[in-house]
Amino acid sequence: MKAEAFEYAIKKDVRNNPIVREVDRERHREMLRSLAVGSFLVAALVCLLWRHNELVFSGYGIGTIRANRMAQEKINEQLRVEIETLKSLPRLEEFARRDLRMVDPGPDDHGIIERAVPSDPPSSSDLAQR
Repeated sequence: MKAEAFEYAIKKDVRNNPIVREVDRERHREMLRSLAVGSFLVAALVCLLWRHNELVFSGYGIGTIRANRMAQEKINEQLRVEIETLKSLPRLEEFARRDLRMVDPGPDDHGIIERAVPSDPPSSSDLAQR
């Protein structure tokens, strides 16, 4: 037993050198290939989702524009009705009598406006003599 005990009493020298592995080129190529394919798929998915979101937001914008157009058409129709109301002859007559204090013309209240007869333009020889 003393021989066995002697063996354990001696401190064994254990080398803790790091293990150096060779670079596995095939594994690196496969990893880069997988990374490239994954990046392409992610980029394609991002582009697809981006276009989809743009279409959805454009649809919302079109709906808003249509609603605004309908509101503007309604306002336009109301303004047309108001213009026609303001142009009505009975309303204009009442406005003229009440606010402008105008009166209807009597049978003797009329005048004749004569048109002036245009004369011929002077000839070029008349102009040259002046």
